[in-house]
Amino acid sequence: MAKEIGIDLGTANVLVYVEDKGVVLNEPSVVAVDTKTEKVLAVGTEAYQMVGRTPDNIRAVRPLKDGVISDFDMTEAMLNYFIGKLGVKSALSRPNIMVAAPTNITEIERKAIMEAAEKAGAAKVYLEYEPKVAAIGAGLDIFAPIASMVIDMGGGTSDIAVLSLGDIVSSRSIRVAGDRLNHDIASYVKNEHGLQVGERTAEQIKIEIGTAIPEEEPQKMEVRGRDNFTGMPRSIELDANEIELAMHDTLAQIIKASHDVLAEIQPELASDIIDRGIVMTGGGALLKGIDTLIAGKLGVPVMIADHPLDNVARGAGELLENMKQMKESKRR
Repeated sequence: MAKEIGIDLGTANVLVYVEDKGVVLNEPSVVAVDTKTEKVLAVGTEAYQMVGRTPDNIRAVRPLKDGVISDFDMTEAMLNYFIGKLGVKSALSRPNIMVAAPTNITEIERKAIMEAAEKAGAAKVYLEYEPKVAAIGAGLDIFAPIASMVIDMGGGTSDIAVLSLGDIVSSRSIRVAGDRLNHDIASYVKNEHGLQVGERTAEQIKIEIGTAIPEEEPQKMEVRGRDNFTGMPRSIELDANEIELAMHDTLAQIIKASHDVLAEIQPELASDIIDRGIVMTGGGALLKGIDTLIAGKLGVPVMIADHPLDNVARGAGELLENMKQMKESKRR
């Protein structure tokens, strides 16, 4: 019998949860294509190594943008590859798949995701909102009559929601997240230091010395790139406080969206959030000082989930498993 599968179809990474095994795959959402033949040459980690380094006849494609499909054929090829790699489907049995999606997804975008998963070999496809499955994956009991709040900062979107009795009470999904922070860093380095750096370098800067709050003794990092004026290779030294400055306005947008969600819920639910705090998930939760920054701005405790990168995929898989168990118990 085919296993149930939960997929976090992220702008930056695809994570897959398989029933009884947990999260078994975490690879970049990138496909390398030969532009002459349109043949797929590499997917995931192997394709990501090619970003910014490909010759003219090879194109590294990110088939998802801002949390939704921007290139249907490449998304289908990517899912086919990942699901095939796991060996969870056969001619006789196909898995049920639950895919997580941003809360502001349109009906057309919804259908595109479901169709891509079906063509990749799903028996049945379910779609659930990212903050809901992220909260489940983080271990929150969203089915209790008590409010839970989650901020899921991914690559393309930040999804913020208050949940109670198994559903979303208030939410925001903004297309401002990890990818935007990378862009902010690259723009800052170009404008302030006259150095052009690629997407991968900008992300590496964020991971190594990125901070959401200024530091008294900021970390430093040597960065190499291409000089704006001479076109020649050059290296500079950046410090963490420069990166905080570069990311400041984008982080402020995420905080404002979180504030808006809190501002429209009932007083009783707001009281629950003050008692229980906000849980952060997604790759953005790993940014140094992000919990301190948001807690200070909102006046509410903020905690980073255990294994924040896995929460969406894990939650999708666990929710699908629960649905399966409920169906089986009704049959008995």
